[in-house]
Amino acid sequence: MARIMRRKFIVFVILVLVLIFMLTAFLNRIDENEVSVNVPPGTEETTPNLEPTPPSPLQRYNVDLEFPVTGATGYTSIDLDLKTSGNTDSRTIETLIAGTAFEIMEEQGDWWLIKKDASTGWVQHTYCLINLPDVIPSIIYDNTNTYSSRYMSSGKSIPNITGKSLYSGKTFNQRLGKEEFIVPVLYSMSKKIFLAQQEALADGNSLIIHEGYRPYPVQQSVVSELTKLANKDREVKAGISAEPWGVNWFIATNVSNHQMGYAIDASLAKIHAKTEIVIGEYAGIEITDYTEYKMPTKIHELSVAAVTFTAPVKSTIPMAWKNSVIAETMNEPAIMLQEYSTNAGLSPLASEWWHFNDLDAMKATMEKSSVGSYFLIDNYSTNPSN
Repeated sequence: MARIMRRKFIVFVILVLVLIFMLTAFLNRIDENEVSVNVPPGTEETTPNLEPTPPSPLQRYNVDLEFPVTGATGYTSIDLDLKTSGNTDSRTIETLIAGTAFEIMEEQGDWWLIKKDASTGWVQHTYCLINLPDVIPSIIYDNTNTYSSRYMSSGKSIPNITGKSLYSGKTFNQRLGKEEFIVPVLYSMSKKIFLAQQEALADGNSLIIHEGYRPYPVQQSVVSELTKLANKDREVKAGISAEPWGVNWFIATNVSNHQMGYAIDASLAKIHAKTEIVIGEYAGIEITDYTEYKMPTKIHELSVAAVTFTAPVKSTIPMAWKNSVIAETMNEPAIMLQEYSTNAGLSPLASEWWHFNDLDAMKATMEKSSVGSYFLIDNYSTNPSN
């Protein structure tokens, strides 16, 4: 009897242990799988997402420039009235003298809302220059005239010009976060330069802009020193005056298109490396490594060696150059540069492979064109806003 009771007890203990084991396993499985029983839809507890929310993708502006004009630096090309609204009939707050620098705050039609020191008002942007690096930073800027002029004639140095800093033109640009050249052109021209750069980029190339606006006193210094050199050196004189050319084709003796704001001197580079840059809420690119193509001559070689066509072409007629014969010295890179520029609506200069004009901008400002008596050294650029 005692033996039977002992067996029953052992069986009971074993059954209890088995039940405990099964219950423990069941409860552990519920915990591990986070099973909820009879929980109405929509009332479940959610586990917080601890992963950081990825930032929204940056925008590529690329409307008619690489970055918006808001926040860029502009300059008056002539004495210009600052108005209370974007209307010629509105009250004039003050008159801004030619060469006044300002920050662009907004654009409406033909007008910019600008800020200059304590003054805010509206100006007609037809007569305003814009700083190109602010709105097309992918271009390579190298204004040699601001640190070491490359002007030469027939391969010979021009005394007091070659290798000299002819004017100041580089400063810290807050918008770009670095030292950069100040390269102004008329606002309407900047949009054509943008188109030329976009086509160049698509081919793995980039414009190099050596100069836009050039102060008139600098122009006159070059004319004066080149004339002195030519009077002493027959080779130099022949290089700038051989028929059918003349000195005015290589350096204007009066106010030039550079002073009026619708000319650039440019070359072309092959891109080896680039990086993304962020300005405000917009993304763009900056060229970090490149090689300038070998061109017909070095930039600013003032002689017949640099001619684009075999004969002069009326520079104020937009399509006159199309009937011209390309000079034998024009190589493939120079022709590519010309194609990018003319496809964008710019006109080549017959005597300089690097020079391009915007004759639409010339026509729009003809009645009140700049004489270029001012030097542009200020930069007020900030990040663009929507």
